[in-house]
Amino acid sequence: MTRTGANRRYHWSGYLLGFALGGFFDGILLHQILQWHHLLSTINSDDIRFQVAADGYFHALMYVIAAVGLWLLWASRNDPRASGRLLLGSILIGFGVWHVVDTILSHWLLGIHRIRMDSPNPLFWDLLWLGLFGIVPLILGWMMGGPRDEDGARASRASAVVRSLAALLVLGAGAVALWPPRGNEFTTVLFAPGTSQGRIFEAIAAVDGELVWADGSGELVVVRMPEEQSGLTLFRRGAILVSGAGLPPGCFNYART
Repeated sequence: MTRTGANRRYHWSGYLLGFALGGFFDGILLHQILQWHHLLSTINSDDIRFQVAADGYFHALMYVIAAVGLWLLWASRNDPRASGRLLLGSILIGFGVWHVVDTILSHWLLGIHRIRMDSPNPLFWDLLWLGLFGIVPLILGWMMGGPRDEDGARASRASAVVRSLAALLVLGAGAVALWPPRGNEFTTVLFAPGTSQGRIFEAIAAVDGELVWADGSGELVVVRMPEEQSGLTLFRRGAILVSGAGLPPGCFNYART
C-alpha cells in the first residue's frame, strides 16, 4: 500500500466513524430520549411494532459503518502522516455529512420523518438542526483538515490518543443504543409474524415474566422479568427482537407505548 493509499484510508476511517456517530447521535437523542421522531415516522405511524423494528435495524446499519471505519483506522495505524488533528477533523466532517444527508434525503426528498414531527413549523427545526449539527461540524472539520501536529513522537502520541478516543466514543455510543436505561425493569419483545398467542405466553412464562402491555397484534409485548433472567432465552421461543439482549433493538426500551 502506497503512502497516498494509507493516508486516504486514514481520512476515510474518520469520515465513516463521524458518519456513524452522527447516526448514533440522531438515533439515541431524537428517536429514544426525546422521541421527536422515528426513522420511518411518516410510514405506518400508528404501528409501534413497525417503528421500533425500523429504528433497531437503523442502528444495526450504523454498527456496520462504524465497524468499517474502525477497521480502516486500525489498517492505517502506521501511516507516518496520520495525526490526531487530521482524524478529529475527518470525524467532524463525517458527522456533519450525516446530518446534511439526513436532512436533504430523509426530511425533504423522501419525507420519511422530520426533526420534530409534532411541530407546526417542521422546516424551522430541520434548518436549525442542519445548521448546528451539519454545517458547523463541516466547517470545523474542514478548518482542522491540515495535519499540523505531525512533529515526530509528539504527533504519534497525539494520534494514538485520538484514535483510542474515537474508538471508545463509537463503541460507547453503540452501547447506549444497545442496552436499556439502567434501572428499567421492562423488556420489550417482538415476536415473529404469525406467532400464536399460546406460544407467546409460553415464552413469557419460560423467563418467569409478567405481561405488562401488548399491541393489537399481540406480537409486540412489554414484559417485566426478574433481573437474573436473560432475554436471550426468548429468541429460542419465537422472538426476533428483544431489548437489552445485546442486539440493535436495545432502543426498544426507550419507546413510549
